[in-house]
Amino acid sequence: MIVGESIFRLHCRCTDLMKNDLSAPFIIAVAILLGLLLFLFRQLLRFPRTQWGETPVWKKRIRLTAWLIPLLLCSLAVWTVFIEPNRLIVHPQTIEIADWPKELSGLRIAVISDIHTGGPFIDDKKLKRIVQMTNELHPDLIVLLGDYMSPNSWHSHRVEPEITAAALKNLQAPLGTFTVLGNHDWWYNGEKVRAAFEQNGIRVLEDEVTEVTWRDRSFYLAGLADLWTRGQHVAETIAKVPEGATVIALTHNPDLFPSLPQRVPLLLAGHTHGGQVTLPFIGAAVVPSNFGHKYTAGLVFEKGHHLFVTTGIGTSILPVRFRVPPEIAVVTVVR
Repeated sequence: MIVGESIFRLHCRCTDLMKNDLSAPFIIAVAILLGLLLFLFRQLLRFPRTQWGETPVWKKRIRLTAWLIPLLLCSLAVWTVFIEPNRLIVHPQTIEIADWPKELSGLRIAVISDIHTGGPFIDDKKLKRIVQMTNELHPDLIVLLGDYMSPNSWHSHRVEPEITAAALKNLQAPLGTFTVLGNHDWWYNGEKVRAAFEQNGIRVLEDEVTEVTWRDRSFYLAGLADLWTRGQHVAETIAKVPEGATVIALTHNPDLFPSLPQRVPLLLAGHTHGGQVTLPFIGAAVVPSNFGHKYTAGLVFEKGHHLFVTTGIGTSILPVRFRVPPEIAVVTVVR
């Protein structure tokens, strides 16, 4: 009875997921998982009913364990490779800044990073889904934090940046859409990626600043170049913002955070993918950072600055995610 209810609940959960993430690999993965659960259920039915409630003989314990362990490992593999990387959730995050202007309190920023078009589950359909979900959130501003490209590998293929940019140009926000570039974009061809986005009306900020006006009060976005692939001019870039003006910094790699000038209250970043795999009691297995797990994901407050790191959407190196679902973050900045 318990196993039957578990299968039913899993079926309902998978049905809900498929409404948002329908794809052939996803359906196949769910079918395999349900088949394994059904097989285990049939094995349990083979035990004599009169022995339930009694201590099973050691052979039956071994037999049950021999089925449970492979089933568990197979289920984890199916979830990690086929299901979680294909999900897409909305991550709301409120950031309270003590000296934030009251006129700008409540500013809502959609944060999207590490799409990696051409990677597992990241195709034209997923790009449209990203755009649709983001627009339905009605953010005031949209920022894209780089890494649109994927390499040609055993689990991904290169998709030209013009295709990604053409899909993302449909993002809608009153204050516009802005982007910085990531290490994968520069490893491919940063200038080509920049041209593709700007030709589709998305402003690229490469050590550049821009003024944005909201509710009759202006603030500045400062885009900082990628840490791994570009020369660093953090102080010089922030110096382009008029003294006393409010500024939000954007970058791909959160390891820039300690270099942030004191006048910048908030940095938005991606790059880490949240480690992609987070193990219970251990945390992220691998984080591409010189600071260990410090800037893996989420909100960090340090030396008067706020850092928010989104876990991104795609995958890199290995096509897996576990307990780190792909996300569109919505950051609300309040006084």
